Amino acid sequence: MSDAAETIPKEGFKAIREWVTVVGVALIIAFLVRGFALQQFYISGPSMESTMFQDNRVLVNKISYRLHDIHRGDVVVFDRVTTDGIAVQHDDLIKRVIGLAGDTISISKCVVSVNGKSIDEPYLNDYDLAQTNLDDRCRIPEMAVTTVESGHLFVMGDNRPQSFDSRMFGTIDEKLVVGRAFVIIWPIGSFHWL
Repeated sequence: MSDAAETIPKEGFKAIREWVTVVGVALIIAFLVRGFALQQFYISGPSMESTMFQDNRVLVNKISYRLHDIHRGDVVVFDRVTTDGIAVQHDDLIKRVIGLAGDTISISKCVVSVNGKSIDEPYLNDYDLAQTNLDDRCRIPEMAVTTVESGHLFVMGDNRPQSFDSRMFGTIDEKLVVGRAFVIIWPIGSFHWL
């Protein structure tokens, strides 16, 4: 009887130790994946409608750009750093890459041109495109030629009338890019590849 009583605590302790090890390893893997490979982001504004909407959650590949260059048309999450002279604030923004280093960007009557050629933008909202008032269609209907400096990107939201982007704050440093958004994962009914 005493042998059985001693065996049960040892087996119970062994099972608890195994569970703690499994949970610990799972947490370490989750933190490593989130820190270095994949991270989900919550969409909190309308700037990318109708590609993605507020309350959507997207999965961002954080190692993609360690393997290859950023491409025009990629949807990226980046850290926008601002300061009021006293405090520094970091905001994660999501936008589409329109111009790469060395590209010239201009806008005429809401049509975006890269290197002197208008670009095809099938992701733009049909409702916005139908607006006759150019300010309602794209917020900034005219923009002089801007050259994207080395190591920078020109980004814009797909919802042009409501997007705060490179048209206002200028190009962003490639080093501020967190990764490439490649799939909407929530809500389930909105799942699709970007």
